[in-house]
Amino acid sequence: MVCKVKFYDKPVLNDPVLIEGLPGIGFVANITALHLIKELNAKLFAQIQSSAFQDLAVTTNNGGTYFPTNQFYYHKGEKSERDLIILYGNTQALTTVGQYELCGKILDIAEDLGCRYILTVGGLRKDEKIDKPDVYCTASDTETLKEVLDMGSKIMKGHIFGVAGLLVGLCKLRNLKGLCLLAETCGLYPDAEATREVLKIINRMLNLRINLENLNRVAEETGEILKSFGIVSPSSVEKKDRKEDFRWFI
Repeated sequence: MVCKVKFYDKPVLNDPVLIEGLPGIGFVANITALHLIKELNAKLFAQIQSSAFQDLAVTTNNGGTYFPTNQFYYHKGEKSERDLIILYGNTQALTTVGQYELCGKILDIAEDLGCRYILTVGGLRKDEKIDKPDVYCTASDTETLKEVLDMGSKIMKGHIFGVAGLLVGLCKLRNLKGLCLLAETCGLYPDAEATREVLKIINRMLNLRINLENLNRVAEETGEILKSFGIVSPSSVEKKDRKEDFRWFI
């Protein structure tokens, strides 16, 4: 097995936007995706498992297990809202080849559902104290870039590692629109404030009316989920030993 996709449903969507929400710096993408799923009551329709995911199972209180996975949810927009595909998961692939294979599957699923616009999210690490996080962006084309710059974001300069960067880069090869939004964060914990700034832009772009009041609670829940996989708050020794495992963090 490299990437195996299991479908539970195949929704009929109208020009949906895919929003990526996998773990990264500040877990901004994770919180964004989980909050959207909860607020929109999005429906699970597929999941990906990959041999490039972490090689572990997490036990539950009742003796069960769950595994590293990426899940797809959908939301059919009302009135002027856009239809959405939301990618949510507890891991990215741990190898370069695995990342490319994972992103290829993600784009295959999105295109099969009529998606022509991929929106990725992440955190931009800052060492200094941040009072109000700025949002940085990069895009596959100038028209998409201009739209988000007009909403107050800034141009990102540098490297974007992991799924958030790779998906946008691969969009150009498939004639899809791709946009990446990165919010400033210290990156040491699930950052609700950074996520809030990203969601403000997503609300405006996609004509959504997402309530942002419960973000702190969702950030705490995200921390608990990721802690079970050893991703959040490892010791300094563990961080050093596992640096290569999580080099896809952005």
